[in-house]
Amino acid sequence: MRTPKTLVTSFLSLSAAALLAVTAAGGATASPAAAQGKESPQVASQAVDGSRAADYWTPERMKAAIPGDVLADRALARGNKSPAAAVEKGANTQISGKAAKGKTTLHASESPVSHIGKVFFTMGGSNYVCSGNSVSSTNKSTVSTAGHCVNEGPGAFATNFVFVPAYLNGTAPYGKWAANALYTPTQWSSAGDMQYDTGFAVVSPLNGQNLSDVVGASGVQFNAARGLTYKSYGYPAASPFDGQSLISCTGPASNDPNNPQFNSQGIPCDMTGGSSGGPWFIGTSSSGYQNSINSYGYGTRSTVMYGPYWGSVIQQTYTTAAAS
Repeated sequence: MRTPKTLVTSFLSLSAAALLAVTAAGGATASPAAAQGKESPQVASQAVDGSRAADYWTPERMKAAIPGDVLADRALARGNKSPAAAVEKGANTQISGKAAKGKTTLHASESPVSHIGKVFFTMGGSNYVCSGNSVSSTNKSTVSTAGHCVNEGPGAFATNFVFVPAYLNGTAPYGKWAANALYTPTQWSSAGDMQYDTGFAVVSPLNGQNLSDVVGASGVQFNAARGLTYKSYGYPAASPFDGQSLISCTGPASNDPNNPQFNSQGIPCDMTGGSSGGPWFIGTSSSGYQNSINSYGYGTRSTVMYGPYWGSVIQQTYTTAAAS
């Protein structure tokens, strides 16, 4: 079995490879919710106080934030014991999105996309950055990202969590949206199981408006066929990237041959640390249905990006967050 190295290994050359995690502001207690079965709750959540989060994230702090991949790697180092994933398959589910108002490489540079952005958070006294996306939801306020960008896996939830859509060169054209609650599968929050490395943040209104009314929201799909073609997006920060602009990768998905128990799929991609949590869309554009996130790669020069399979457990986490 090969050990996944974090997307940020090359960025933090003096650190060991690590995967992503996060912390959330506030002192509310975590509470598992929306059990899939009576004896095994599937969703862990944390209410957070985001009243000062936007002010906390100055341009200087945003620029200095550490790519959150190191947190996921720590979760893996604590002993990932992901089981076979035979029970993850459920009915294929699509939830439509909403349009916003108004040398050979494996990546492409992109102009900002209104619903895709960076997420910033504090964990264990340090500031981190990942990528995220506004997704369709009843509350019009839900952001997808990696599980290690909302919870240590296992461990604490993030603090000072904000979403900055369409981030570009230190600017926040649509503002900084502070989270009021964070959600992840209990399999991630209690065991750091790479099979479930997905999280969702519910953000508070900004200037009297909800997130998706301002930036739009992607449709989401669960229990889709494997081996589809995807386009992924993120804000990688390790060389040759600087984390200041949006990058994408496109290609067909294939299973992870090194750790098949993770049930993940990989696409050709050389994005690095900071891209964790960025959305995967079915097809070749950001208008497709989101169906995974950037999770991990192998080595400092990885040419494949792996993402978790969005099955019934992750769907339940999304459903709980989107309805909160």
